[in-house]
Amino acid sequence: MSNPGATKPPVSGEVQSVLLPQESMLEVELKGKNLYIGIPKETSFQENRIALVPEAVRLLTNNGHRILIEAGAGNNSSFADADYSESGAHIVYSTKEVYQADLILKVAPPSPEEQELMQQKQTLISILQIAMQDREFINRLTSKKITALAYEYIRDNSGALPVIQTLSEIVGSTSILVAAEYLSNTFSGRGEILGGITGIPPTEIVVFGAGVVGEYAARAAMGLGARVKVFDDSLYKLRRLQQNLGTRIYTSTLNPSHIRKALLSADVVIGALAARNGRTPIVVTEEMVSQMKNGSVIIDVSIDQGGCFETSEVTSHTNPVFRKYGVIHYCVPNIASRVSRTASYALSNIFSPILLSIGEEGGLDEMLWKEKHIRSGVYMYKGIITNKIVSDVCRLPFRDLNLLMASRL
Repeated sequence: MSNPGATKPPVSGEVQSVLLPQESMLEVELKGKNLYIGIPKETSFQENRIALVPEAVRLLTNNGHRILIEAGAGNNSSFADADYSESGAHIVYSTKEVYQADLILKVAPPSPEEQELMQQKQTLISILQIAMQDREFINRLTSKKITALAYEYIRDNSGALPVIQTLSEIVGSTSILVAAEYLSNTFSGRGEILGGITGIPPTEIVVFGAGVVGEYAARAAMGLGARVKVFDDSLYKLRRLQQNLGTRIYTSTLNPSHIRKALLSADVVIGALAARNGRTPIVVTEEMVSQMKNGSVIIDVSIDQGGCFETSEVTSHTNPVFRKYGVIHYCVPNIASRVSRTASYALSNIFSPILLSIGEEGGLDEMLWKEKHIRSGVYMYKGIITNKIVSDVCRLPFRDLNLLMASRL
């Protein structure tokens, strides 16, 4: 008789199944990290831009990131609060609440009052403008162990400075549009069209500087039919300019006799020379300006670094011009804020991919470890100065970021 309590012997297939080692389920850590981003309303004088436009906010929030925006932050760029809330951002009415976020994204450097609102070990991404900052500005960030990135130091994969490049393109083109306004009757100018038409000699434009600003000023002027002359002390830049424009134009080194001759017939002069040792070189003397045509226009783009005209004085968007020797001087430091919506889109196009990468890599530290080109933008890491220029200007200790990242602090 069979024993009902006896165990049935396994068949051969079942024996193999029992004896084979079983896979254990291990927990897999997700690499991504949701960011908590705060965008305060700009308080800097006549700063109209905002770092992210609504489309970029929608992209980030759809990827799980949380964004706080102070009410009215986009108004000066024609972006309403409703545009941002519909894109997934949280609109808050307290500046203090915005500064509770882990990462603060803004345009102008934070004021002393804003620095007081910052939290320990926060991340700050903004313009630095080290030439306009004092030692206390850096010390306040250091005391809170801030990790800070400067727009003007961030590089892309090619080694270029994307923010500087983009804003320079905007400023170069806008400077010609500004000149056109002040040549016309609208702002009590001579009543001339910038460029040229059949039967009338073209406007003469002199540009100092063959960099990106100078190139885009020349492009805009030539597009309107003006005759353009470009001066620079770098033959390499002048050759590159000719190549990029695809045509031969008048170019010259900064020879005073050539400059004087060009200014006598110039209708518009654009100053777009880069700074040397912290200040732009003055290439146009007061005596040269006094001999220019009455009603001609000077646009000193370099004014934020001292200016390249001896007669230049800082002006604002509220009172943008003054006349000296009958010459109209436009010396507004922040020309890009004049076209704040376009400039905001330009900034947003740069920063939205960076923010997405920070999230995908699991945080800023992980991204800096992987993306060496972004490290160039870091001037402070957890309260430690990592940029030699900042260290020298403020006379504070410096440490190499590559070594800090290697130690994985």
